[in-house]
Amino acid sequence: MADKDSTVTDRDARDARDAREEDDREEDGGAPLSTAPAEDRGTAVPGSFGGVRRPGVLGALAWACREALGWVRWVWRQLTSMRVALILLFLLSLATIPGSLVPQTGVDALKADQWKKDHTTLAPLYDKLGLFHVYSSVWFSAIYILLFVSLIGCIIPRTWQFVGQLRSRPPAAPRHLTRMPAHATWHTTAAPGAVLDAAERLLKRRRFRVARADGSVGAEKGYLREAGNLLFHISLIVLLVAFASGQLWKSEGGKLVVEGDGFSNTLTQYDDFKSGSLFDAHDLDPFGFTLDSFSGSYERTGPEKGTPRDYAAHVTYWDGADGTSRKATIKVNEPLETAGSKVYLIGHGYAPVVTFRDGQGNVAFRGPVPSLPLDSNVTETTVLKVPDYRDKDGNKTQLGFQGNFVPTLDLRSGTMLSQFPALDNPVLVLTAYRGSLGIDSGVPQSVYQLNTSKMKQFKEDDGSAFAKMLKVGDTMTLPDGAGTLHFDGIKQWATFQVSQKPGNGLALAGAVAAVLGVAGSLFIQRRRVWVRAVPGADGGTVVELAGLGRSESARLPEELAALAAALQPDAPPATAEAAAEAAEAAAAAADEAAEESARPSEGARA
Repeated sequence: MADKDSTVTDRDARDARDAREEDDREEDGGAPLSTAPAEDRGTAVPGSFGGVRRPGVLGALAWACREALGWVRWVWRQLTSMRVALILLFLLSLATIPGSLVPQTGVDALKADQWKKDHTTLAPLYDKLGLFHVYSSVWFSAIYILLFVSLIGCIIPRTWQFVGQLRSRPPAAPRHLTRMPAHATWHTTAAPGAVLDAAERLLKRRRFRVARADGSVGAEKGYLREAGNLLFHISLIVLLVAFASGQLWKSEGGKLVVEGDGFSNTLTQYDDFKSGSLFDAHDLDPFGFTLDSFSGSYERTGPEKGTPRDYAAHVTYWDGADGTSRKATIKVNEPLETAGSKVYLIGHGYAPVVTFRDGQGNVAFRGPVPSLPLDSNVTETTVLKVPDYRDKDGNKTQLGFQGNFVPTLDLRSGTMLSQFPALDNPVLVLTAYRGSLGIDSGVPQSVYQLNTSKMKQFKEDDGSAFAKMLKVGDTMTLPDGAGTLHFDGIKQWATFQVSQKPGNGLALAGAVAAVLGVAGSLFIQRRRVWVRAVPGADGGTVVELAGLGRSESARLPEELAALAAALQPDAPPATAEAAAEAAEAAAAAADEAAEESARPSEGARA
C-alpha cells in the first residue's frame, strides 16, 4: 500500500513538471502561433524609485508619481541631515566674505560707484554675480533659506524623539551588571527590600529619574544634554529669523545737526536714508532731539598731536509727540537709545555763522553754514548759495560763495590748511560767483557743492579773482556794490546716524541661548545607574551597583563610587563574623526547609 502511494505521488510530480514545461514552451515558441493577446506584467527599471513600470498611460503615470515622490523623499533626507546643515552653514560663512571685501551699494553707494570706476573689468562681472548687494542677492538668499529649512528638518524629528525619551521609564537592570564599565558589589546583612528603598531615596535626592522593578532599581540622568543640543539648533533658527527681520524691516538714516537746531524722526528730516524691503514710513519710532552743545578735546603735544580724545554731543530728547524732555550725552561708542531706536554720533565739524545783505541792503541770508571736513585737522570746504538776491539796481539774480574754513591757520606753514582741529585761530576764506545756481532745473544737487558752469566769478579792479580772508567780526564787500557778507561767529555741528533694527533683541536672545545650549551639550553627561539587591547563598544580601554612560567619561566611576559610599550606611558591608553567622542561619534555614519538605513523603509511605 505504501508502494502504491509513492507511485501515485511520483506520477503527480511528473505531470506537474510536464505542465510547467509546456507552459514555458507556449510562452517562448507557441506565443507567435496564438492569436490571444499576451499579458505584459511590466518592466522593472533598475535604480528607480518607482519600481516596476506597468504598461499603458495609467502605469506610466503611477510610475512617474512614485518616482517623483521617491526623489522628494531622498532630497528631503539629504537636506535635513546634519552633514548638509553644516555644509550650508559653512557656505553661509563664505558668502559673507564678499560683503566685507566689496563695497556694498546699500551701505555706501558712493564708494561702490567709485570702485566700479576704478575696476572697469571686474565691475560688470561682480554686478552680474550680485557682489555689490550680497545680502539681498539670489544666491545668498538661497543658501539662507536652505539652511533655515535644513535646521527645521533636523529639529522636528529630534524633538519628537526627545519627547518620547522624557515620557519613557528608565530601562530595567541588565542580567549581568558586572559587565558594565563601572560597577561595584558587596555583601550586607540588610534585607533586599530595605536596600532597594534606600537606593531609591538616594537616587531621587541626586535628581535621577527612578523606576522600581523586581529586585532592582533603575535610574537615568542627563536629559538636559539633548535639551542643550535642541536649544542650540533652535537658537540658530532664532538668529536667522532675527537677521532676516533686521534686514527686511530695518531703517537707517543720517542727519547733520548744528548747535541749537533739532531733529524729528520723520523721513523729510533725514539727509540720507535707506531701509529694508518691507519697511514702511509708519514704522519710524516717534522721537526727536535738539543739539544743545558739542564738546571735543584733542591731544596737544607729542606724536599723537591733534588726535581726538573725547567727543560728546549734549542733547535734549523726547519720546512721542508729548514726551517729557530729558538731557543726555551721546559719545562715539555710547549711543542714545530711545523709542526702540539708537542714535549714534558719527562725525563733527564747524559751521561759520554769516549774514549776507544784497545790493539794496536787505538780508538775503543769515545763519550757520555747515562745512565739510577735508582732513584730520578739520580743514573744511564751505559753500553758501543765495538764490533770492537783488543787486544795487534791483535786478534779481543768484549768488554763490565757495571757499574754506580753517580752524587753526598758521601762515608759517606755507599753506592755507588747518594745523590743529580746535578753534585756535579760525579763518574763513571765500570767493564769490554770480549767475545761475542750477537749482531751478529740477535736478537735485548737493548743498555742499557749487556748480559754477553757469556762473562768473567776481573780479578785482585789476582783473584778478576776488577772494577774502575773514576772521570773526570781519566783513567782505563784493565789487560793484553787489552786497556784503559779515562773519558773525562759529557754531559746531555733529552728524548722527539713527538706526532702527527690530531684530536686535531677538538676535541677543538667540546668541545667549546658543551659548547655553553648547554649554549644556558639552558639560552634561547622559548616564544610567542600576542597583540590584538579591538574597545571597550565605543568607545575607548581595548588592550590585553599575553605571553606563552615553559617552566615555572619567566622571562616571567617580559618581558611582560616591553613590556606593552614600548607600552603604543603609546597606553596610557584612563583616567576617556577620557573614559566618548569616551562613549558619542560612544553613539552618535550609535544613529546616528540607525537613519540612520530607515530612509529607514519610506520611504518604505510612
